[in-house]
Amino acid sequence: MTAPVFEDVEPASDCDCPGCGPRRRAAPLPASARLGGHPAARGVVVVATASAVLGAVPPAAALTPAHFPHRQALPGDGEPSTPQGKKGPLYGAATPSPGTAAGPVPPATRTEIVNRARTWVAAQVPYSMDDYWSDGYRQDCSGFVSMAWGLPGNEWTGSLDQYGVRITREELQPGDILLYHNPDDPERGSHVVIFGGWTDHTRTYYTVYEQTPPEARRQATPYPYWSDTDKYVPYRYKGVTAVTAGAAASATPVAYPGADSFGPGADNAYVTLLGRMLAARGAGASYPDGPGPVWGEADRQATQAFQEAQGWTGADADGLPGPGTWELLVTGAGENAGAGAAGPDRRAPGYPGRGSFRPGATGDHVTRLGAQLVRRGFGRFYPLGPGPHWGEADRRAVAAFQRAQGLRGRAADGYPGPDTWRRLFA
Repeated sequence: MTAPVFEDVEPASDCDCPGCGPRRRAAPLPASARLGGHPAARGVVVVATASAVLGAVPPAAALTPAHFPHRQALPGDGEPSTPQGKKGPLYGAATPSPGTAAGPVPPATRTEIVNRARTWVAAQVPYSMDDYWSDGYRQDCSGFVSMAWGLPGNEWTGSLDQYGVRITREELQPGDILLYHNPDDPERGSHVVIFGGWTDHTRTYYTVYEQTPPEARRQATPYPYWSDTDKYVPYRYKGVTAVTAGAAASATPVAYPGADSFGPGADNAYVTLLGRMLAARGAGASYPDGPGPVWGEADRQATQAFQEAQGWTGADADGLPGPGTWELLVTGAGENAGAGAAGPDRRAPGYPGRGSFRPGATGDHVTRLGAQLVRRGFGRFYPLGPGPHWGEADRRAVAAFQRAQGLRGRAADGYPGPDTWRRLFA
């Protein structure tokens, strides 16, 4: 495989990251976080036009291609260990010859790219360099970007640049990527993430979409990344169209087809499209066999779960998608469906009491709290990662989450009460 031309980089000789041989300090992820899948991803598809309704994809299968393990990082700073697989085909496709030039570049809007990334985040796709998701893409960082860009195969950090054009920091827009490939030693540092937009006017943090253990995630991240800050290069996908040049969620890709398209007796492509959007937003467990074109009780239950997640009740949560429900789904706005759609395993754990989160407190509930805060985008407060001992990092992360919920004063003191706990795990 011919490595792309990048800036020459030398891994720092004093690097203390866990990827540097015997200095590895990161604790291994629990097996439960590394294994398994999520039913919400069955048949997931991103909305661009009505013609984007795809056919069924064969179920994901575990293959074992040769791989290039890479960046191993300290827990809690936003950088879990993320090995990646080689350049290869989509699962089930013919294998291309190694080292061949980039294939055709399918067109994609920024809305499509970011919404595709959101589908994996919503489905909590687990990280794996060996397994493939139901859409045929490998479940690692480069497979994630290949999926979001809609590439014809699974690329790796050493080939993604062939599908992109190098840009500057000032030119970054949602759907672009930040790529670090170390051609001298791919095991050290190589990683790629999707840029989702700046978090504020200072442009010091941005929203990142990335595939990283234990699962795909979206969170605020310092520019350009947590480490190797001089080695990440911004790229823009060659096939990006200018149809939606603004924020990724600023347009409605598919117009609401009308109430007659849904409900008993309906049989059309919009029903399939609705089901796939609902699956991507956390309601996939309502579909034991995947979404289809014939309206059924699974569609009604999934729609109702999504509506209830928005806080709607009564006629507004009747399980029939109106214009408001449709707009939230196609733009990626609103809240994801919660426990009602995904079963008992998605329910918030019981609140352990205020005394469990005070100086000197120790227990699994503190670790669980920290892990959820990291998942919700507040991992920057943990220099060494969440742990069982309550500390100032936990308090600051909780306070930031509370303020993000609009809480102020004593309600945002950094100590989680029942309401904060419920919101955090919602």
